[in-house]
Amino acid sequence: MSIYLGCPVWSFKGWVGNFYPKGTKSTDFLREYSSRLTTIEGNTTFYAVPASKTIEAWIEQTPETFRFCPKIPKAISHNGKLTEYVDRALHFVEVMRPLASRLGPMFLQLPPSYSPRLLDDLATFLAAWPKEIRLGVEVRHLDWFDAPHRDSLNQLLTSHNMARVVIDTRPIRNLQGDASTAGRSYESLLEARERKPDVPVFLERTTEFIFLRFIGHPDLDHNLGAGRRVGGLSRPADAAKCRCLHLLSLA
Repeated sequence: MSIYLGCPVWSFKGWVGNFYPKGTKSTDFLREYSSRLTTIEGNTTFYAVPASKTIEAWIEQTPETFRFCPKIPKAISHNGKLTEYVDRALHFVEVMRPLASRLGPMFLQLPPSYSPRLLDDLATFLAAWPKEIRLGVEVRHLDWFDAPHRDSLNQLLTSHNMARVVIDTRPIRNLQGDASTAGRSYESLLEARERKPDVPVFLERTTEFIFLRFIGHPDLDHNLGAGRRVGGLSRPADAAKCRCLHLLSLA
């Protein structure tokens, strides 16, 4: 089993001088990132499909052992029924294929409005997905976490050998008034808490790989405690540098 650890983005200027060497240019961010971490959530693809020359640059700047986990564009995942965008999703897969060995599981993030009443729509979309391309699915509507919908979704994902993405936001649920954030630039984290879903953390596995998204706290101890509960963070440097973590476990 291989464990891959990463973040949602690599282009963060705030890392220059600490996580990245002082004076690092933005054109070298990915190269520096991939020398320290082993995977990336690929949040950029949520907003725009990259050009072929961009894919080529990603390949050139990363080791063969690195794994990209592209997020399916929101024009597909956040635009109503998925079945209306199957062709666009398949085109996105073809755009990503040149990553070859660097292509990890892709990531379908569904909005809170996508409820279990759309299970048949999801089933049709997943049936059309190329079987050789691994996929993780994140749901946010709370009904997906209760019976019978929880079991129905797990069974659907298991039948297609796809992962149910786990998102753990517990460390940031109690930030307001937290002394560890006082006098520090974590106002954006408070805003992030409002955007991130407060959903249950579950233990079921639906395929051979695990796809975990961990939203951390400014206080390192909070992250280490939560990380131990999910078998994730073990090194202080990892927790300190990347508040929002992407953990991938591949068989």
